[in-house]
Amino acid sequence: MGLRTCLFDRHAAAGAKIVDFSGWDMPLHYGSQIEEHNQVRNDAGVFDVSHMTVTDVAGIDAENWLRYLLANDVARLEAPGKALYSLLLNHDGGVVDDLIVYRTEAGYRLVTNCATRRKVLIWLAQNSQGFMVQVEERPNLAMMAVHGPNSIALAHEALGADSTPAVRQLGNFESFEQGGWLVARTGYTGELGLEVILPAERAGPLWDALLAAGVKPAGLGARDTLRLEAGMNLYGQDMDENTSPFSANLGWSVNLRDEERDFLGREAVLQHRRLQQEGELPVLAGLVLEARGVLRSGQPVFTDKGEGVITSGSFSPTLKQSIALARIPWGSESCQVDLRGAMAPLKIVKPGFVRFGKRIFE
Repeated sequence: MGLRTCLFDRHAAAGAKIVDFSGWDMPLHYGSQIEEHNQVRNDAGVFDVSHMTVTDVAGIDAENWLRYLLANDVARLEAPGKALYSLLLNHDGGVVDDLIVYRTEAGYRLVTNCATRRKVLIWLAQNSQGFMVQVEERPNLAMMAVHGPNSIALAHEALGADSTPAVRQLGNFESFEQGGWLVARTGYTGELGLEVILPAERAGPLWDALLAAGVKPAGLGARDTLRLEAGMNLYGQDMDENTSPFSANLGWSVNLRDEERDFLGREAVLQHRRLQQEGELPVLAGLVLEARGVLRSGQPVFTDKGEGVITSGSFSPTLKQSIALARIPWGSESCQVDLRGAMAPLKIVKPGFVRFGKRIFE
């Protein structure tokens, strides 16, 4: 038996197929992964993401420490209620983890991946010397994501009238705190949506209220195909400690504007950027298979510039064809894959295939 979130009994009662996910017993689907995917694209679905690691940071050096620790610059979070996406880099510029950081009334909140929990907590401790900060993991909190074109409207009913004005005013990558809850608009599906971080004992009633309002539960399977359609990376597949952000389509999250800001991995990523500008780093591209077949992680692909590899691949329920993210040589103009002994052509596109339910590539 693995670790279980505070919502596990509800998943089991709903007939979810439970699988091991980095040591957690989590719902893969509740009967049909494709139906749950389409539910989020067309209406609203809710994911239990309480397995993710929530860590609060406070203290007089909190901002300076996070400016040193993270590749993006938390100085951009000018007031509580702001959030940004960032990377934790090692000294070689590889990705230790990716995360969302929220500016809160008490300091900052980091949400990192469950598979990297131990590694990240050790990394934070190892790199906090000399800074007056308090770092506290929050296993007493639960987290759920409500996404889809009708998600915010339906969440109003479940969250209650007191939160409705604040929810309606939220912009992208903004949050508000209320009664020990944090409600944010950051997401992983390419749809409108909310993330709610709340005390674990309050998670069950909120889950029930969301379902009563018409939101449907969705599992990890749909979450993966949704994020792939949105062109969003999965840690451990599309990036890891040996991957440069510039080879993972994440150079935009490395903030180099302040030349005086020294952060972990800075010198390495400056070199990576130079290599990218010279065309010597591979890139993370989107691939579309227009023939029948399914692209899978780990499959080799062959371009006019050399060989690459698929990092994430699956059938797209929205597009009704197979799509993938792949690390391929810079400047590749054509690509193909071996499917059952025959070479099939692949269209190379920018990562990101679906946004707000619509195809976004040419």
